Amino acid sequence: MYVQGYVTAVPKKNKNDYIELAKRIVPLFQKFGATRVVDAWQDDVPNEGQTSFYGAVKAEEDEAVVLSWLEYPSKEIRDKANREMDQDPELQEMWKNMPFDVKRMISGGFESIMDSKKPV
Repeated sequence: MYVQGYVTAVPKKNKNDYIELAKRIVPLFQKFGATRVVDAWQDDVPNEGQTSFYGAVKAEEDEAVVLSWLEYPSKEIRDKANREMDQDPELQEMWKNMPFDVKRMISGGFESIMDSKKPV
């Protein structure tokens, strides 16, 4: 399994807009090879200490931190999906109207080293 992870700050007033976007975008991610898509709205996220999710995305007082990830069968499938998504007109249109500041979104790919549902 390969994981593409995201952390971003979303204005709290845009929570429903974010949920609607997620509902529309999940089938597209799946079309390009994602086997699972998870979006999680902050619930118990400390905003103190030297490092924090808030600091990482420069979240403001009226924003919530969102953690998301997409699971793919392999890095190769993720790479192919990213290339195809970059060319998809429907996704390109969605990126223009995001309910958050995409410039503060953190993104990265991760190789799975442990999965409690599968033996390593």
